[in-house]
Amino acid sequence: MLAYTLTRLVYLALVLAVMSVLIFLVTQAMPGDVASMIAGQFASKEVVDAIAVKLGLDQPLVVQYGQWAAGILRGDLGRSLVLEQPIAPILMEALARSLVLAVVALAVVAVVGIGLGVLAAVQRGKLTDQLVSGISYLGIAVPDFFWAIVLVLIFGSYMKLLPTGGYAPIADGFLPWASHLVLPVITLVLMLLARIARLTRSSMIDVLQTNYVKFARAKGMPESVVILRHALKNALLPTITVLAIDFGLILGGVVVIETIFSYPGMGRLLLFAIQRHDLPLIQATILVVSAAYCLANLTADLLYAYVNPKIRHGMKAA
Repeated sequence: MLAYTLTRLVYLALVLAVMSVLIFLVTQAMPGDVASMIAGQFASKEVVDAIAVKLGLDQPLVVQYGQWAAGILRGDLGRSLVLEQPIAPILMEALARSLVLAVVALAVVAVVGIGLGVLAAVQRGKLTDQLVSGISYLGIAVPDFFWAIVLVLIFGSYMKLLPTGGYAPIADGFLPWASHLVLPVITLVLMLLARIARLTRSSMIDVLQTNYVKFARAKGMPESVVILRHALKNALLPTITVLAIDFGLILGGVVVIETIFSYPGMGRLLLFAIQRHDLPLIQATILVVSAAYCLANLTADLLYAYVNPKIRHGMKAA
């Protein structure tokens, strides 16, 4: 397992290195001139050139990338041109908020979605299965922004039970902090639950038809032992991968949901940076988002290998 983990970490480092080059080149090709934006609309060419020299924008792209990458390796993500603050603390705050949202939402999705999927598979063809399938189709068909708007109208505007947007630090108290999370979390759960339930149901049905499950039943094992100990472990393999990808998705920022609820996570931060053409903030935010996706997929690979030893053994054989 250690060798497999080290191999995946090497791949992760290579992917992040390539991603950093692509992010730098793509953001450099974005329309608009950073020096002109900072100088203002009526600034002279001399002022614009002086700002470009100060920021190192007159250097070749290779030199600019080298300086940027060296700063990242030192933990220096640069300075926001618009906010005029170091980027690292800004990103860490937004990432922490998105992390809370992701952990809470996926915990609910994992427990409820896997539970519904297993229940539907065991009750295949019965009323329970039909209800779970119907709810899943509804969840997949309805877009996330619709759920968000409906929740805001019901719980915020009509019932006035929950805040419809914003964020309260936990230092202000647990209840204000938690109340601001409820609606975004419910929206994410409704968005992701259907896919997890359907995937778990499909995988569970396939596993329940395998020979080793039939053999376990033939030995007279209790049905709960057959399902939970023998079938569920293998049925969860594809679900683990999807949950990890969803985790990276939420960490990267669900822009629409964060905008509707005015939640200051990674999605809103990236939107803010793009709207104001804050190039260093755009680069750093996209890099952190990409790293979140890569780490989420690495976690999925390691969990996959832990659950299914054939994967890491196959890696050794290769």
